[in-house]
Amino acid sequence: TDYPAEIRAPQGTVGGVSGFQVHIGHKLINTPGDFTDILVAMNPAAIRANARWLRQGSTIIYDSDNFTEKHIQRAGYKSDPFVEDKLDSMNLIAAPITTLVKEALKDMDLDPKTVLRTKNMFALGMVYWLFDSKLKYTEDFIEEKFGKKPLVAEANSKVLRAGYYYGETIEALTPSYRVGPAPIKKGIYRNINGNQATAWGILAAGERAGLKIFIGSYPITPATGILEELALRKDMGVKSLQAEDEIAGICTAIGASFAGRLAVTSTSGPGLALKSEGLNLAVMTELPLVVIDVQRGGPSTGLPTKTEQADLWQALYGRNGESPVPVLAAGTPSDCFHYAFEAAKIAIEHMTPVLLLTDSYLANGSEPWRIPSMTDMPSITVPYAVRGEKDYLAYERDPETLARKWAIPGTPGLEHRVGGLEKTIKGSVSYTPENHEYMVRAREDKVERIRVPDLKVEGNKSGDLLVIGWGSTFGQVTTAVSELQEEGYNVSAAHFNYIRPLPANTGEVFGGFKKLVVCELNTGQFANYLRMKHQKYNYHQYNKIQGLPLTVKEIKDYCIKLLEGK
Repeated sequence: TDYPAEIRAPQGTVGGVSGFQVHIGHKLINTPGDFTDILVAMNPAAIRANARWLRQGSTIIYDSDNFTEKHIQRAGYKSDPFVEDKLDSMNLIAAPITTLVKEALKDMDLDPKTVLRTKNMFALGMVYWLFDSKLKYTEDFIEEKFGKKPLVAEANSKVLRAGYYYGETIEALTPSYRVGPAPIKKGIYRNINGNQATAWGILAAGERAGLKIFIGSYPITPATGILEELALRKDMGVKSLQAEDEIAGICTAIGASFAGRLAVTSTSGPGLALKSEGLNLAVMTELPLVVIDVQRGGPSTGLPTKTEQADLWQALYGRNGESPVPVLAAGTPSDCFHYAFEAAKIAIEHMTPVLLLTDSYLANGSEPWRIPSMTDMPSITVPYAVRGEKDYLAYERDPETLARKWAIPGTPGLEHRVGGLEKTIKGSVSYTPENHEYMVRAREDKVERIRVPDLKVEGNKSGDLLVIGWGSTFGQVTTAVSELQEEGYNVSAAHFNYIRPLPANTGEVFGGFKKLVVCELNTGQFANYLRMKHQKYNYHQYNKIQGLPLTVKEIKDYCIKLLEGK
């Protein structure tokens, strides 16, 4: 998904272009694709914005009604866009989409704006014809989406069919793509984006732990969808608060956690900076809290609708004092479900705030997701404090995990004090040097003792090159390595979802390869983190900070240079 940050960018300008890229195939797909086979352009600005992503021989379907001199000049062209961008050799299909949509709906009682909103469906109908596919799935979607607006549903279905039939009637457009069915596991599937998956992972964790959920958040692009999705789940006991600012959002969540709720707050990079003091309070009180950072281009306001992985060091170290927090990172849109669940499980069982990193690419991207059964989800053990014969000690720790117990306010015999000041094991404020060092080290050790899965290697466990990724680079890294392996190169991939603590076998994995390269959407934050944690290895870097995800081609090109010693 690509869309402008401005609410009302000037119509017809490159800055106002938005789009959605779809990648389909008969085998497993992990990326939205590097280059485009079919481009649907509603105006010249769409050509200007996307011309560089077209592969040779691509098909361009365009609304000829909008390719007027005025629109061409507004997009920055002097004459014919296809000639200026050297696209005249492409398969160009002109269709007066605006005119045909108006004609198709002329007998329906719809306002002009609603009529024009159906243009995408006309273009989609033409794409269906190109792929020689049936309209049923989209017709069912329209019926479900606009069930309460039957006139709108009828209009969209009518225009979808009109686009399909138009494809049949013009000689230039013949079905030229064949995509067979992909092998998938049996089950119930739905299309899901990263923000939805994150919210549902939290819901599943609450259900598995037997806890009601509270989310306190301030709306911020691109994380707002998580707050919106959870706010819809009042039927599942979710309490939501749209706070007046980021600080209030995290502080209300801390209060809810103290009261016994599974507490969540969501944000993006600028908001995480504001939440840092509250996050520190959660570290000091040792209360379970899930903090979700949907990263975007920075610093400051930066690129609100573009993707980046530049909040990693802020997540790891962006607080005063020794303030250890587990950090997880999701790899795909549907992956967000698993790691949101995992973040909640760690937060509850280890009595700690947890940071989950996603980004704009995952939040707005979508993929088919197999809905799991709740019985397949891991159990979550809530470490409730119970009244015993001895006096309750607020910071008495489990000998294995070092987690303290969760004492719910109002429980007789479990009265205690929490806050930002350093405490003793009894919960009393203390300024003694020895106690402070003990508590600092205990909080640090608690995080480092969290058991995370071993690092998996895609390919041989030893070889010439290990390509390392983390978070949302998963699809591009694994696809690039898979293609390099098919071409005969001795390369493997390793992907990190657990950032702090790192998998215990990380050093062992690294030791099996002659060269290591870290691919990430920043200037090298994860590479530098690995240098600090595993100093004996030499790390090459491939970094990109353009507000765009990595491409398979650029990773392959860089890896080949490393392998050939260039």
